[in-house]
Amino acid sequence: MFEKLSAVASRYEQIGQKLTEPGVTADQGAYTALMKEYSRLTPIVEAWQAYQQAQEAMEEARQLLEEESDRQLRQLAQEQYDESRQRSQQLAQQLTLLLLPRDPNDDKSVIVEIRGGTGGEEAALFAASLYRMYTMYAERRGWQWELMNANETELGGYKEVCFAITGEGAYSRLKYESGVHRVQRVPETETQGRIHTSAATVAVLPQAEEVELELDPKDLQIDVFRSSGAGGQHVNKTSSAIRVTHLPTGMVVECQDERSQYKNKDKALRVLRARLLDRKVQEQSDRIASERRSQVGSGDRSERIRTYNFPQGRVTDHRIGLTLYKIESILNGDLDELLDALMTADQAEKLKQAQQA
Repeated sequence: MFEKLSAVASRYEQIGQKLTEPGVTADQGAYTALMKEYSRLTPIVEAWQAYQQAQEAMEEARQLLEEESDRQLRQLAQEQYDESRQRSQQLAQQLTLLLLPRDPNDDKSVIVEIRGGTGGEEAALFAASLYRMYTMYAERRGWQWELMNANETELGGYKEVCFAITGEGAYSRLKYESGVHRVQRVPETETQGRIHTSAATVAVLPQAEEVELELDPKDLQIDVFRSSGAGGQHVNKTSSAIRVTHLPTGMVVECQDERSQYKNKDKALRVLRARLLDRKVQEQSDRIASERRSQVGSGDRSERIRTYNFPQGRVTDHRIGLTLYKIESILNGDLDELLDALMTADQAEKLKQAQQA
């Protein structure tokens, strides 16, 4: 570990020197990449420096204990030794976590796709609740969100809704939301008060930059059609909706939320890039089955990950066995306690695997 930390500190110093060189901002792409790497390495280097200082303090205290005969000074030296030793152990644990393999997509913004599953209209209404929950969470975090496409039902639910959340580290937190979300409640349409169970699927995809995943125009079939569904005077008046088909994979993306054909096309291509990047990541994960099993947040999309039980006011995450009796605040975007617990469990599993390797 110490050799790796020395290499990280050396790289950190090199980047710091590069960033002070004249003309380094001329290549904006390279400059941004350097700044991101510098920011990522900063907590590791700071923890490493603090660990070295704690080790030096512990060594000084040890020498005093060996050389000093004065009772009071020895007592002070022992206190310093114990404190420095505890601090060193804490920092060593922190450094181990900081050096764990990192998801290269963690800093990215995301595309979130929610689809009503089993349960008909009630599932569509639940999909709308999840959409509201994630957009409220984005606002709490100071992230921006943007509707990409929606297929709304007559009662205000969604058969499917797709939206972008833009903010640094969005994927690092929201990636744990991919999977099947189940709801147990009495639907508004239920006259006899019976509890129904329905579900919606959530897919969280890291957004791909154009330079990261370039689309060949020859691989794209772009169709224009008129918007459909509830939407006011502009619906069905102009052919502004866009359907993009990626011919090599057969992947289809539709966008009709904007009145502008150009804006719909831009949104559709962003969603397509995200889906293609996600497919690439999934294929890589499939080749490393053991690693995939160890990651709390990136399992099979068909896996039931969470239940929202309205009669009991609880939300249960089945992956880590966590139940919180605060369903209203969670559906109002208070997701941090859930996501923090999932991140901690994921780190603990990775740490266990690293120690066994």
